[in-house]
Amino acid sequence: MNMNLILVFLLFFFSRSLSNPQCLENPPVLLNTNNGGVGSVEEIGGIKSYVSGPDTSNRAVLLISDVYGYEAPNLRKLADKVGAAGFYAVVPDLMHGDPYNASDPKKPLPVWKQLHPPDKAAEDALPIFAALRSKGISAIGAAGFCWGGKVAVIQASSDDIQAAVLLHPSNVTVEDMKGVRKPIAIFAAEFDNGTPPALLKQFEETLKSNVPKVDSFVKIFPGVKHGWTIRYNPEDEKAVKSAEEAHQDMLNWFIKHLY
Repeated sequence: MNMNLILVFLLFFFSRSLSNPQCLENPPVLLNTNNGGVGSVEEIGGIKSYVSGPDTSNRAVLLISDVYGYEAPNLRKLADKVGAAGFYAVVPDLMHGDPYNASDPKKPLPVWKQLHPPDKAAEDALPIFAALRSKGISAIGAAGFCWGGKVAVIQASSDDIQAAVLLHPSNVTVEDMKGVRKPIAIFAAEFDNGTPPALLKQFEETLKSNVPKVDSFVKIFPGVKHGWTIRYNPEDEKAVKSAEEAHQDMLNWFIKHLY
């Protein structure tokens, strides 16, 4: 067997114990178009991004996708909702045209994750922040979903943003929470194999003990699973209601901390 194939095989099975299978459930049907919502796709800081909302706003929110990338329909619908609330909403393609694709045998999840580490994505977002500030944006929030939650918590440990929201984050640790220096809210699922309620309790305790102290909030949504805020079935009334509650909580957090 080819040594590269052996390496991929070993990486795949070794990582199964390290990854949350729920991260891959209910994959979206990607749009593969230039927009798919009321917004448009343009380059910001050299990164292709879906943007929505008034470009005259001086408040921006980055929505950082899960492994399925920035073309996911529900994510763009949420960006439109954020834009309608008065923010300049930006959904950047921090995967540079390479979202996770389960049908690609050359890139099983562990290989894909090695190619797209969150710390690199956080670095790639820096020109976006610079571009937004150059156009008059004075306050920026970051909302990270699943894979994007790790990116957002890295940004919350810097001066790049003014507030963060993590929605069912993946691979976020207590150590990450120790570095948070900006207001942060974490919205999580009752049923999440990767970030269970016991770990969320540790996050909450760590954030409260941080010095300097920042505003923080942890909320566990009952009866839902990892990914419920952007990978819900739009025909499932109960699922939509739970997702919309989280969306409104996210907006309320940014209204509180970006104005």
